[in-house]
Amino acid sequence: MPNIQLIATAAFGLEAVVVRELHRLGYTDTRVQAGRIAFSGDPAAICRTNLWLRAADRVLLELGRFHAADFDALFDQTRALPWHEWIPPNGRFPVRGRSIKSQLSSVPACQKTVKKAMVEHLRKAHRVAQLPETGPEFSVEVALLDNEATLTIDTSGLGLHKRGYRDRSAEAPLKETLAAGMIQLSVWNRERPLLDPFCGSGTIPIEAALIARNAAPGRNREFAAEEWLCLPARLWEAARREADELLDRTPLAPLLGSDRDAQVLGLARRHAEQAGVADAIRFEQRHFSDVRSPHEFGCLIANPPYGERLGGVDEVEALYRAMPDVFSRFPTWSFYVITALPGFERLVRRPADKRRKLYNGRIECTYYQFLGPPPARAGDREERPIVPAFAPPGK
Repeated sequence: MPNIQLIATAAFGLEAVVVRELHRLGYTDTRVQAGRIAFSGDPAAICRTNLWLRAADRVLLELGRFHAADFDALFDQTRALPWHEWIPPNGRFPVRGRSIKSQLSSVPACQKTVKKAMVEHLRKAHRVAQLPETGPEFSVEVALLDNEATLTIDTSGLGLHKRGYRDRSAEAPLKETLAAGMIQLSVWNRERPLLDPFCGSGTIPIEAALIARNAAPGRNREFAAEEWLCLPARLWEAARREADELLDRTPLAPLLGSDRDAQVLGLARRHAEQAGVADAIRFEQRHFSDVRSPHEFGCLIANPPYGERLGGVDEVEALYRAMPDVFSRFPTWSFYVITALPGFERLVRRPADKRRKLYNGRIECTYYQFLGPPPARAGDREERPIVPAFAPPGK
């Protein structure tokens, strides 16, 4: 089979992270739209990207893209696509849709048209009278934007944030894909300590441990496309074998998660165990005002309460006002905080070095980045002055 066209979907703001992930996997022919990164690869790319992408939501197989300003064009061009190369006679193919700024604005009508065109194509191509839809699922989407239709099949099944290690959740959990994106947007690497002082059920330190060990995030779960007969099992076996061979179990810098809630820390320890990284993370019950670390040049990455779901606004603002005092204990560290609370920089009395709009679920947030001094490089002879991201209060 020749190269195929694929799309990695992502939350707004994480597209650049997913592009870097694709490039590291060798898929450099990337084209970016809001929330979607198109790329090409061989059929094995379906297996490898599902296993390895950390910040993407799904991997879609693009069957076709064309102009469709009326239902005749949508039907005829959908029917002409090579559906039979992927969907067998017994395949299930539910169709969902969306339409933005397009003449074909009725999504149910678009879904019905696509389904009818697919049925006609598959009956003719497979030379059958009936399509029982009792076999593997091929979830189809028709997406219309400015009268351009894109037809895709979902290869992932459950969203890629479903790593398989979090079977129980605390209130207002952080999505694994967002946590992985936040980490990759920071200066953290496996040689730097990491601290999450609001760790909840442990998502940020667990994702950091998976990154540090080069562990494929999807290695402990299954994907919709694993049931497809058109993708040989040997491709999945090779992708999983590659993931096993690339695991890095050499020692790494300390990873710490703390929280004042003992119950959610129990969940964090359980999730770390199920992710296979319990030995790499230390979880501690500790109030934010008491956090400290003896280590240098670390990264604090946090998802504190916003006042949206947890705690009142007054309580949250008091917490944020305490941050400069706490952060000043870490003069060589960098700090990364995601929040939806307005006026964050005013509360912490410092402008961020960088800001990025991200979405935590449907909540629009800002990811504030305060950069500390970089570690000295090997061979540096001159002592550089330490310029902390947060100086002690009053300085």
